[in-house]
Amino acid sequence: MTTHALIQWLHKRFKRSFVYALVLSMIILLGGGIGFWILDPAIATLGDGVWLAFTTAATVGYGDLVPSTFASRLFSVLVFLLGLAVLSLATAALTVALTPSEPPAEIPAQRHCSDPQLLEELRILQAQVRQLQTELHTIKDRWPERPF
Repeated sequence: MTTHALIQWLHKRFKRSFVYALVLSMIILLGGGIGFWILDPAIATLGDGVWLAFTTAATVGYGDLVPSTFASRLFSVLVFLLGLAVLSLATAALTVALTPSEPPAEIPAQRHCSDPQLLEELRILQAQVRQLQTELHTIKDRWPERPF
């Protein structure tokens, strides 16, 4: 796979929402790092603050850097909650990006089923699902592209 093909594949798969989640996580980490750097005298550099924000948001907590003041401990709870939310968003966006957008054509009924009433109900349900998919695509085509 060439680099150009890889970039095209990534562009096609990873929607804007995944990029937004990554940008949001970078903002949270940088903001958390600045916050820890300002609030905690034990955090000597901005890099240490970003590291503490990362380990807090990722729920790793290596223990090499820890919040030492009451204010920085309260702030760590906020960074933890924001990190948890962004991790959930990134996971959801990644799942959407890697899930095929088109459903399988049709799921055939199992051949060994001999109950005609059950087979008919299955055919009706399959037709209803196809109709709902068509309606959903029609509605989706009418809406302008949203930024998320």
